[in-house]
Amino acid sequence: MGIEEYGGGQGPHPDVLVVTTNDVPGYEVRQVIGEVFGLTVRSRHLGSQIGAGLKSMIGGELKGLTKTLVETRNQAMERLVEQARARGANAVLMFRFDVTEAADVGTEVCAYGTAVVMARSPRAP
Repeated sequence: MGIEEYGGGQGPHPDVLVVTTNDVPGYEVRQVIGEVFGLTVRSRHLGSQIGAGLKSMIGGELKGLTKTLVETRNQAMERLVEQARARGANAVLMFRFDVTEAADVGTEVCAYGTAVVMARSPRAP
């Protein structure tokens, strides 16, 4: 697995900025739209479960599960951005992930934050 398969996030010029902070330097919030979220649930693949069980006995990273979780988080984030865009936002502040087990058959990943409309601050350099 290459480094690009281990991460996620946005490209260099997103139309909906997603940040974990409460504000963005040089910008001000003009309108708070409200909470938005993206949710996905992934079932466990039998092969990866067996492989994970064997790997846990000898130690080391569970690369198949890592890749699946990265893909799942990216999908949840894409859905969050789609919802924010549909509601007229150009940013999501206080972005977070929540991960839980779903009825012992899969993993639920929820990406959530506060959708806002931001504009460059008149005081920005």
